[in-house]
Amino acid sequence: MNKPTSIALITGASRGIGASMARRLAQDGYAIAINYASQAQEAEALAQALVQEGGQAIAVRADISQADQVAALFSAVEQQLGKIDVLVNNAGVLTTSPLAETSDALFAKTFAINTQGVFNTLREAATRMNAGGRIINVSTTALALNLPGYAIYNGSKAAVEAFTRVFAKELRGRQITVNAVAPGPVATELFFAGKTEAQIEHFAKMPPLERLGEPEDIAAVVAFLASKESGWINGQVLRANGGIA
Repeated sequence: MNKPTSIALITGASRGIGASMARRLAQDGYAIAINYASQAQEAEALAQALVQEGGQAIAVRADISQADQVAALFSAVEQQLGKIDVLVNNAGVLTTSPLAETSDALFAKTFAINTQGVFNTLREAATRMNAGGRIINVSTTALALNLPGYAIYNGSKAAVEAFTRVFAKELRGRQITVNAVAPGPVATELFFAGKTEAQIEHFAKMPPLERLGEPEDIAAVVAFLASKESGWINGQVLRANGGIA
């Protein structure tokens, strides 16, 4: 097999939206590095499936909240595939809780993964990504909705949007674009967990398109932002939410 021209690292890509991103970018000809923290079986199965379909893929374990593990993650990808062209910061956690009832542990976990994790990968990418690359951070449309229970989660993602806008300017001269995609409600196992049918129907009716997003909807936006066609888009947040906000 000829070595693919572009290599994409996707954090938190063992399942859900991240797995859809991996499949879509593999279809577009990227070699895929599937990062995971704990879902080893799912990550390895996805990598094997992509290889069986004619692509090139590896699964690499790393807790992105730990800077040393992020450095090791980049090294593993470089050694097995090559220098990274596309970084997708997809890994994240969401536990809703009223701010006044949020524990120190939940606050710390949310910011460690959603914010510190993105900081760690961006800092590493600044010197280790190929020039002309693409960085795509994942935010959330929940920022625009201001729903009760989402204060801590929103805070962690607001920082990611701030990183996106500033880092795009700090990479001047590298020809690397930095953008974010902010999904609305998406039909994943994580979204459905703990919700009643009435709650799911409520979220599905919120967008004027009257449905939940699908993982493939978000993967398509990421594929565009990773492509050459998105080259004049930089420092932006694209809200992929069906018009919910």
